[in-house]
Amino acid sequence: MTGKEQEIWVGFDLGGTKMLSIVYDSTLTLLGRKRRRTKGHDGVQAGLIRVGDTIEMSLQAAGVKPSALTGIGVGCPGPLDLDAGVILEAPNLGWVDAPVREMLEDRFNCPAIIANDVDAGVYGEYRFGAARDARCAIGIFPGTGIGGGCVYEGRILRGRTSSCLEVGFMHFMPDGPRAGSGPRGTLEAIASRLAISAQAAQAVYRGQAPNLKRAAGTDLSLIRSGALAKSIAEGDSEIERIVREAAGYVGQAVGTLVNLLAPDVVVLGGGLVEAMPELYLAAVEQRARQSTLPSFSDTFRIVAAKLGDDAAARGAAAWVQQNVKELAAVH
Repeated sequence: MTGKEQEIWVGFDLGGTKMLSIVYDSTLTLLGRKRRRTKGHDGVQAGLIRVGDTIEMSLQAAGVKPSALTGIGVGCPGPLDLDAGVILEAPNLGWVDAPVREMLEDRFNCPAIIANDVDAGVYGEYRFGAARDARCAIGIFPGTGIGGGCVYEGRILRGRTSSCLEVGFMHFMPDGPRAGSGPRGTLEAIASRLAISAQAAQAVYRGQAPNLKRAAGTDLSLIRSGALAKSIAEGDSEIERIVREAAGYVGQAVGTLVNLLAPDVVVLGGGLVEAMPELYLAAVEQRARQSTLPSFSDTFRIVAAKLGDDAAARGAAAWVQQNVKELAAVH
């Protein structure tokens, strides 16, 4: 393919330990992809070069020349300056003040836009997945932390220059445990997968989870979502109690957000949901229904995400496509 008249879009997911670049055509049908490790802490310049190289590799996989690119959307971790296209800080990458948009536009000579990676994932679910065509869609993704995002009437809900809906930092316990940052007793500190794993390790140590002990012992790096689900399936009732209690807190957060924003769909994603969807969603829904105003109790659905690991990249591609077309219509 040659020439920009054919509309080629790239969606890029920079979250987590791996980066994912996916190439799409004008209908956002997948043409090619490339996944690589992020190699964090190599510095901003080296990291951004790696991002650009990964995009070029995905274009090569799609049989597309870089000159054909119409736009690039990137889902990014960390505090962002959305208007400037800068990652202000990404601790997992060791980046500070990373000019993502500037680098991409200079290298590929096409518009680029950044979004919070969770926002991009929720937008992907709104356009193509579990929240398709919702008036208001909220997404909550429990993992090592707890991310949240909202699409309201077709737009990602955001602050003036930054992303918002930091669900993981909703406050639950004034004197509770502390997550990696922020105040004590946040949702992330008591209900993330890492918080669940820490409680599960204590249960193993106390002799309350024999199946998990055989599979993972007390090693937090091994007590991941799949191991938790397997131990529950094999009869570790204490692990099930821990997971249900954590999911209940997420449900309480959902209820609060329903009271504030009246979404018609709440999407739950991430490893815990993928590993035990029925158990987790049921526990969230039970508490959420208890936490909403009666007038809202039958106005929303709680569903599992559908797009998996592609959600943020696909959402980022759709988001840059939408923004570029809106800008063209104005001019």
